[in-house]
Amino acid sequence: MKIAVAMSGGVDSSVTAALLKQQGHEVIGITMRLFEPRITGAGSAVHDAAVVAAHLGIPHHVVNYEPGFRDLIINDFINEYCTGQTPNPCVRCNRYIKFGLLLDSARDLGAELLATGHYVRKTSDPDGTCHLRTARNIRKDQSYFLYTLSQERLAQLVFPLGEVESKDEVRRMARELGLPVAEKSDSQEVCFIPNDDYIAFLEASGEVNNPPGEIIHVSGTVVGRHRGTHRYTIGQRKGLGISWSEPLFVVEIDVKRNAVIVGEAANVLATGLIAEEISWINPPPADEFATTCKIRYRHQPVPCRAKILEGDRCEVVFDEPQKAVTPGQALVFYQGDAVLGGGRIVTKLTP
Repeated sequence: MKIAVAMSGGVDSSVTAALLKQQGHEVIGITMRLFEPRITGAGSAVHDAAVVAAHLGIPHHVVNYEPGFRDLIINDFINEYCTGQTPNPCVRCNRYIKFGLLLDSARDLGAELLATGHYVRKTSDPDGTCHLRTARNIRKDQSYFLYTLSQERLAQLVFPLGEVESKDEVRRMARELGLPVAEKSDSQEVCFIPNDDYIAFLEASGEVNNPPGEIIHVSGTVVGRHRGTHRYTIGQRKGLGISWSEPLFVVEIDVKRNAVIVGEAANVLATGLIAEEISWINPPPADEFATTCKIRYRHQPVPCRAKILEGDRCEVVFDEPQKAVTPGQALVFYQGDAVLGGGRIVTKLTP
């Protein structure tokens, strides 16, 4: 079978390509050019992927998605912060770039399937229905970022690392396979932000004009000054520069008033949320159903009840109140280890 592998030059995608070739598949590598690279020689995605492809003896292609990545991912990231949201660019990139443009390119190159180094598993029922499941390596599980996959797209994907139990095991395989990137460090969380410093990135973009303003307690008392609403996120405690009788947390970003609203720990809790842009991998059996959900990547799934609303929207009520429900982040539904679907959080529900 001819399988295209999304090769980033890192150890995960390199091992993915090597394993598939070892299994006897016809493998081709594809590397995406997404933005002006900070590194252009050894250490860059294109260079290191090409070196690995040559080592494996497989064809290597570079596809340029810079304009689309700028419009769909980077500009959206900047705009969301300007409007008081905390976006998740990896979710959008997976939806529109990796499993949109890249999947199309793989098909154009004659590949039957596209493989990536994501830590997730895919299973299929006898009738062909696909399920996206959490990885064996639950600490590296990336299923949260892939809830937008459709049945049609999921059927065309392969995730060889989903059954691997640890990153150490992946590196051991890379060394045994003689891959030149076996000891390469993991990439940063958001690929286009240098040093993971999103504030510096936003301010250097020239698009963020959020001026200093007031920090206001939920009681209405002005307790300090902020340095631009883009510097704050829901649930934040450190770096507020204010003193109070109790610890204070950011509970709301009010861009219209140019204010950061703070309150005590109880004010950060939410009984539920409203999400929009809901999409399903496996639709629920009814408009109202019990399930579990995650409201951010490093969040354990919690029990909840969900109700599907008109216009691709959904209301979620948690069994127990949750901290820091953040507009712009992804809500993802799970049934056991399987992802049902998810959406984009737009507002929290309070007691």
